[in-house]
Amino acid sequence: MDDAPRNPAAPGPLASFARFVALGGGVGLLSSGAVALLAERLPWALANALITVVSTLLCTELHARFTFGSGRRAGWRRHWQSAGSAAAAYGVTCAAMFVLHLVQSSPGMLTEQFVYLSASGLAGLARFLLLRLYVFATGSGQAAANGSWQLQRLQGMLEVPATVGALQQRQFTLASN
Repeated sequence: MDDAPRNPAAPGPLASFARFVALGGGVGLLSSGAVALLAERLPWALANALITVVSTLLCTELHARFTFGSGRRAGWRRHWQSAGSAAAAYGVTCAAMFVLHLVQSSPGMLTEQFVYLSASGLAGLARFLLLRLYVFATGSGQAAANGSWQLQRLQGMLEVPATVGALQQRQFTLASN
């Protein structure tokens, strides 16, 4: 049983995942189309990088306010942390497209979209876990509370043997008398 303090406004894992899919997936679908359009004028990797930056900024704000229930702006720390996971997702999508172009020299737009969206979906699952468990796990005010809760729990675990030792000492003293 977990005794950690909870944010009553924070949605549970399933609700967070549904919001993550709806918001992140919606932005991802729009981004997919934007990458395809922009890639007609720029190299694909550059188009993907530009769209990744814009969509990451937008998604981080949406996830901070709605997906993970903080109800406020993300702040620079969370933007940088989210950017790190987005950079990894960018690497996954680029690698998937690179492999596609190795296998098929001239794939159609539908094939490219399928590969891009599949890679984005897999990277999105990993991002959800990272964002939920690390980036948006606690608010700035709750971080101290969680830290003190963990310290109290550790102290409680350490005090149990001392209490048992004191009880054994008391029993020994009573038995000796």
